Amino acid sequence: MTSSTAPNVLRYTAFTSHPDGGNRAGVVLDAASLDEQQMRAIAAEVGYSETAFVTSRDERRRRFALRYFSPLAEVAFCGHATVAAAVALAERIGPGELAFDTLAGEILMMTATDGHGAVRATLTSVPTRSRPARTAEVDTTLTALGWTRTDLDPALPPHVAFAGNEHLVLAAGSRARLADLDYDFEALAAVMRVHGWTTVHLVWRESGDRFHARDPFPVGGVVEDAATGAAAAAFGGYLRTLGLVTAPSVISIRQGEDMGRPSDLTVEVDPHDARVRVTGHAVPITG
Repeated sequence: MTSSTAPNVLRYTAFTSHPDGGNRAGVVLDAASLDEQQMRAIAAEVGYSETAFVTSRDERRRRFALRYFSPLAEVAFCGHATVAAAVALAERIGPGELAFDTLAGEILMMTATDGHGAVRATLTSVPTRSRPARTAEVDTTLTALGWTRTDLDPALPPHVAFAGNEHLVLAAGSRARLADLDYDFEALAAVMRVHGWTTVHLVWRESGDRFHARDPFPVGGVVEDAATGAAAAAFGGYLRTLGLVTAPSVISIRQGEDMGRPSDLTVEVDPHDARVRVTGHAVPITG
């Protein structure tokens, strides 16, 4: 690919209204002519945790196909890059409903302009599911993290949760434990590859409807995500499976704070609906 044919890579940061916050994502709106190797190379050059590629588009029906690449690998679904792509499209074709075809399935979007002129996007996940994590899965992960079982919140048991891809959910017993994250990058990556997890979703419960989160992402070549929409959707399904959501509820997740990139994710969970909705803003950035 020569510089004259290289596609335009837009850069956004998602789940924030400020360029200094959120999780950065690349967005390529004209990727129909790119093959997998080219998309992987572009994602590696961009260097963000994910870049979303629009590989086909039907603007009349507002339907688009998306693929997602980290600097190291393709993933089936990525929440923050989906929000970034939806906002980028809404800024160009107008707000409203969008449909994204992904390797994980159909992701429905709703985009709207808020009172300040910024665009926010709500994604509706594929059906979520969650199962208790096996003892060996938890123990090998804790070893790689440098945690022990006494660091965990016994009221929120370890689970493997799914909303397009799988995430191990581990709940820290304190905010201090969550803040002190210094893990073995290669060891955790190896554990995650064995089990096919996209991130390890580390959470701390501040209250019944507010959580703090951190998401190591070594399998993607990234130490940590500043905001992880896919994990947030999976976490909503986790709460539903545990019976902690008994009526339609709104959960807030604060992520990225310990990285200096604060992010805010709004998660809507209905105990009678396996799909979870995740909302956030995204804004363009220059670097």
